[in-house]
Amino acid sequence: MDVVIPCYNYAHFLPVCVRSVLDQPGVDVRVLVIDDTSSDNTPEVMADLMAADKRVEGYRHEVNKGHIATYNEGLLDWASADYTVLLSADDLLAPGALQRAAAVFEQNPDVGMVYGRVVYYSDHDALPKVTQLPTTSKVWRGEEWIENRFRSSRNVISSPEVVVRTKIQQKVGGYRADLPHAGDLEMWLRIAAVSDIGYVSGKPAAYYRVHENSMMRTTFKSVFADLEQRRDVFDLVLEQNPGLPARLKPLVRKAIAGDALWRAVRLHDRDQLDGTEKELLGFARETYPALEELPEYRALLRRRKFSPSFLSRTQLFLAPHAYKRAKLWVGTQRWKWRGEW
Repeated sequence: MDVVIPCYNYAHFLPVCVRSVLDQPGVDVRVLVIDDTSSDNTPEVMADLMAADKRVEGYRHEVNKGHIATYNEGLLDWASADYTVLLSADDLLAPGALQRAAAVFEQNPDVGMVYGRVVYYSDHDALPKVTQLPTTSKVWRGEEWIENRFRSSRNVISSPEVVVRTKIQQKVGGYRADLPHAGDLEMWLRIAAVSDIGYVSGKPAAYYRVHENSMMRTTFKSVFADLEQRRDVFDLVLEQNPGLPARLKPLVRKAIAGDALWRAVRLHDRDQLDGTEKELLGFARETYPALEELPEYRALLRRRKFSPSFLSRTQLFLAPHAYKRAKLWVGTQRWKWRGEW
């Protein structure tokens, strides 16, 4: 199994990340580190790792190519094992994750991608304690998995918890540079269009580091980047797969428009109106013109009857918000334990 680790100025994370791969039991692994012209001591750390274990290979770009080009270089040009993982240098694989994924692939030849539970953390030295249950697995037909994503309009995968059959990865191609925020969602859907999808539950598959310098918190933190690119991804999937049911487009656009409207609703509840509401409403109308039929739109009209300062002080509509939060919690638990939303 090949594990591609792009690295840019993450020398201090790299040794622990690589060790989480080399310590995987029951599978033969090769670690492919790509230094995207880091300005820290990544070259020295990479050289030490290569000298210490022949399973580690690595090289350094002469010029910075960016994360998308680096991903594709490792996945399409370098990886050659039966299965491939793309692992950021600040993330970790959980013990036994690769062996569990390989078992699903071996038992299900039509499966092109296997993912598992991801655990979010911030400190390598203090990984959160997680409940570990007996390992079970589930396989969806690709079209069924795609429809589930359209219904929720959400990405249920972070990235390090994914293992892909290499021939499928190379068949569908690399990540799209024009989707820097939602390119991973588009990739999972592209894979599901040509193969079945597996999920391993019970034990975590990977640890995803959330910190102030991660792209999740910086480059791509815009509300509109998320909403717009999610819409673009689902439109693109339908365009590229004309055999998918026509009902999926209004289904996903309704969900995304509702998401945008609820964000506008919460601006009223928090007394944070700053012009963003108008943009959110415009985006929602463009995405799903029949806004009047959406409960989130009616909720917005109810808020407009009161001043935002009054709503913030009284929390008049706390019950609907609590219901939404409860629904989100249930969805999160389904995602955590069953791999679906």
